[in-house]
Amino acid sequence: MHADVALDALGDPTRRRIIETLREGPRPVGELAADLPVGRPAVSKHLRVLADAGLVEHRSVGTRNLYALAPGGLAPVQEWLVAQWDGVLGAFAAHVAANHAGERASGSDRRAS
Repeated sequence: MHADVALDALGDPTRRRIIETLREGPRPVGELAADLPVGRPAVSKHLRVLADAGLVEHRSVGTRNLYALAPGGLAPVQEWLVAQWDGVLGAFAAHVAANHAGERASGSDRRAS
């Protein structure tokens, strides 16, 4: 799954709350809905979006469907964030190195005069 799909799914605050709740362990829809400002049908739709993004999965236990975080579901998002951060840090390191080299050069010019 691509990070774009997961990030789009996480763009909704209700879906982020669902992900945060599921960190504590698998839950049925009714339990999730009890902690949210939306009803069970809306929670089911949010869960479908999260499942389509590869972030949650469900399994049937008796007559209940339990939803849980998908193992590795956030990995594409983490990889994307790391790539962004690495790019920013690389650019910052290059900027610092260039400024430091420039300061050394102008410092030696001052000493020569």
